[in-house]
Amino acid sequence: MDDLRNTYIDLIAKAADEATLEDVRLQALGKKGEISLKMRELGKMDPEERKAAGPALNALKDEINSAIAAKKVALEDAALNERLKTEWLDVTLPARDRRQGTIHPVSQVTEEVTAIFADMGFAVAEGPRIESDWYNFDALNIPGHHPARAEMDTFYMHREDGDDRPPYVLRTHTSPVQIRSMEAQGAPIRIICPGGVYRADYDQTHTPMFHQVEGLAIDRDISMANLKWVLEEFFSAYFGTSVKTRFRASHFPFTEPSAEVDIQCSWQDGTVKVGEGDDWLEVLGSGMVHPHVLRAGGIDPDEWQGFAFGMGIDRIAMLKYGIPDLRAFFDSDLRWLRHYGFSALDVPTIRGGLSR
Repeated sequence: MDDLRNTYIDLIAKAADEATLEDVRLQALGKKGEISLKMRELGKMDPEERKAAGPALNALKDEINSAIAAKKVALEDAALNERLKTEWLDVTLPARDRRQGTIHPVSQVTEEVTAIFADMGFAVAEGPRIESDWYNFDALNIPGHHPARAEMDTFYMHREDGDDRPPYVLRTHTSPVQIRSMEAQGAPIRIICPGGVYRADYDQTHTPMFHQVEGLAIDRDISMANLKWVLEEFFSAYFGTSVKTRFRASHFPFTEPSAEVDIQCSWQDGTVKVGEGDDWLEVLGSGMVHPHVLRAGGIDPDEWQGFAFGMGIDRIAMLKYGIPDLRAFFDSDLRWLRHYGFSALDVPTIRGGLSR
């Protein structure tokens, strides 16, 4: 046993490459290897001999296997070190054209939306993505029995048993930012709230994480007519053509009255064209801010009123740039990004044009 051990430990130590190491392994532990043949002889031994030789052979086999594995790692490390000595990259060299980065369509469209609404006097407001259920639901007049508050629709943060603190959620919309902005600024106010939101849904037109932009305008004499003008101005600037809208009565807990908004479009060979034709496409929800929501934000509804709206950034990006599947936004496919991405120098402006 000692002679076998010393022989193979020495051969393993002297192996200069992985091919030689594999030969040593076969000599020792292959089907016809010396240690394997010794293992087969156990059946011919009497019980007392087997009782002594069996554990010794198993220990030898384990030791040789461990030595081979350690040597293999050492050879790999040595090979890597040699490769690193010969390979190098001068990070001061100019970037190659084919490796230039591109701006993600969501980032580009967010900038386009921001530029258009900034031209109409809207400021940008931001808030946390992890919200208390008070900001995400209660302050927005969403009752406790509403389906949106169920765990099948909303991602709740984990709480330990006995924790009596209010639950926290991954925000399901950017509307909580409206409440926080009303608390901080009061009225009058005119803001948009772009950002990522989360809902438990996943298919061609829905993903668990997506992007929204919501708008809020509060003053003493704001009406639905102002809302319609703002939205038509936005869509006309965004799509680069005159766009008509159609309001349909709906219900949202945080607005009263509420309306879903459609934009004029046509369908040709499976392609939608905005701003022409006799068809309509639903794109957002809107309405006059509910008095309960104004009170939750610290604003007196007897003195102030306003409108709010919300739309999906990913969805309007799909409409404008012909992107067929929402899930592709989050696949991290460089080919997709090179095709749909934007040049870093393509900065959206109202005067210079939004984008290609």
